[in-house]
Amino acid sequence: MRLKTVSRLALVAAATAAVLGAAPSFAQPVDTARIEAGGANDWLTYHGSYKSYHYSALSEINTSNVKDLSVAWIHVPGHSTRGLQSMPLVADGVLYYTGSYSRVFALDGATGKLLWSYFPELDDALVARQTHSPYNRGLAMGEGKVYVGTVDGRLIALDMKTGKVAWDTKLQDSQKLTVGFTGAPLYAKGKVVIGSQGGEWPGRGPIYGVDAASGKMVWTFNTVAGTEDAKATWGNDSWRTGGGGGWMPGTYDSATNVVWWGTANPAPLYDWSGPDYKTKGARPGDNLYTTSVIALDVDSGQLKFYHQELPHDTWDFDSSPGEFVSIDRDGKQYMVHPNKSGFIFVYDRKNAKVENVWPLVHAINFVKTIDPKTGELIGRRDFTEGKVTGDPLCPHISGGVSWNSGSYNPGTGLYYKLGQEWCMTLTVQKTTPVTEPQVQLNIGADFKIAAPPGGEIYGHLDARDPLTGEKKWEVRFPEPPMASIMSTGGNLVFVPDSRGTVHAFNASTGEELWNHSDGVGHQGGIVSYSAGGKQYIAVVAGFGGMVSDDFAPTFGEPYKSMPRDEGVLVVYSLK
Repeated sequence: MRLKTVSRLALVAAATAAVLGAAPSFAQPVDTARIEAGGANDWLTYHGSYKSYHYSALSEINTSNVKDLSVAWIHVPGHSTRGLQSMPLVADGVLYYTGSYSRVFALDGATGKLLWSYFPELDDALVARQTHSPYNRGLAMGEGKVYVGTVDGRLIALDMKTGKVAWDTKLQDSQKLTVGFTGAPLYAKGKVVIGSQGGEWPGRGPIYGVDAASGKMVWTFNTVAGTEDAKATWGNDSWRTGGGGGWMPGTYDSATNVVWWGTANPAPLYDWSGPDYKTKGARPGDNLYTTSVIALDVDSGQLKFYHQELPHDTWDFDSSPGEFVSIDRDGKQYMVHPNKSGFIFVYDRKNAKVENVWPLVHAINFVKTIDPKTGELIGRRDFTEGKVTGDPLCPHISGGVSWNSGSYNPGTGLYYKLGQEWCMTLTVQKTTPVTEPQVQLNIGADFKIAAPPGGEIYGHLDARDPLTGEKKWEVRFPEPPMASIMSTGGNLVFVPDSRGTVHAFNASTGEELWNHSDGVGHQGGIVSYSAGGKQYIAVVAGFGGMVSDDFAPTFGEPYKSMPRDEGVLVVYSLK
């Protein structure tokens, strides 16, 4: 069966609001300036605005009345294979979000009325072969269109008002690698930028710049050996199948005219080189530009500057979380970026010079530390072939932080971020070298989740100074929450947890003020917006995927009984 386009079809009318109002007006154009301004009523890009705060200035819902928050309406997208991971977007009272298989929905933000939906026609056989399939993490919007990537390597533009296809561009040969797009694109300055998934696949991790008006590909940058100098950091021509990728959206900085992007791990994921990684193993050298933050000129795709957070990453602690938080303080401009290792890197926004590095989590032993002034890794733990002895490797492959985003609140000056305390046992394999891009995962190890030495697995929400890492308060969770979080002008922090409960905490103190169960675990986005003069909170729920699949065997209930192929968008407001 092939998936078809459906326009203005109320597939789940019973799940939308009982009272359906008139469709909102599509008044203002969404362009670079509007996204940069980041108006309080909307949520215009994956990270809220180019500052990537994951923050809403709306304050109708606040610490004094959040106890009265209740469900306003819901929408069930259907066919939610492996749950939902989307970050909704909102413009002028219309909410847009994606479901599994890159399905797109446009809904009245006040009532939930379905305005239009779009189901791309996909190659079912290709989708079935993919490990990262069929989930989709979201959209971009700009110039009267919304943009969505597909797991079969396409980028599609839809008219914001009607859902009709404006253009459909094939960017990647997904039959050759079974690698496409699961992350959201980024719109900036007339371009739509999107990166491919999967550092474990033997490709070169391209990031594409596409003309927003026509769909024509303007530039491509390979995260693996994207420059001649970078090729020299891949011994034995291993750059030809080096992995990489930039599977989560970064951000745009107009002052330097660059998009900041995080890149994925090299392939094979685990290497048997040991401490002689510069000259031995499957991919000798530092392996630029994998596990790096890179700044690309938005017009040309040219590399302007970069920092490799983990040279020769042999742990899958890549830099692909696309969270780049712009902080201005004491006359300096900073960019804050979490790495999967559990370290938070602080950069000079002009050139990616390291200003500080601080640890968010406790369970870290892949290095002794990272120099906070230079970013140099001190006391690396590299592996040779065979079972890793001694303490388990920390953190787990899912990271001390994952791809879900934290939040910076300019009112409190605090950065709210989820940390994951877990480790893994590991057996490294000396795999047969992969010399040409092909349909083959290239991992190079067997691994299993484990508790930290002398401790237990848990997750925590920290409120910290984003530049120094100084902690003000912490809230502990029995299992790591895997969804993005949000803070608001109402002095609140919202955390959708893995068990299916949405929590609201006082942003200043960490006191829990409200919670509500959505019935299934969260691993997607949460946003706030205004429609019809009223504030709403929208969260996607639906559990399943490469990380959350470990929860049932590791933690038992409620995950053993939790549905794996269901999803729902839940929207809250005051009574």
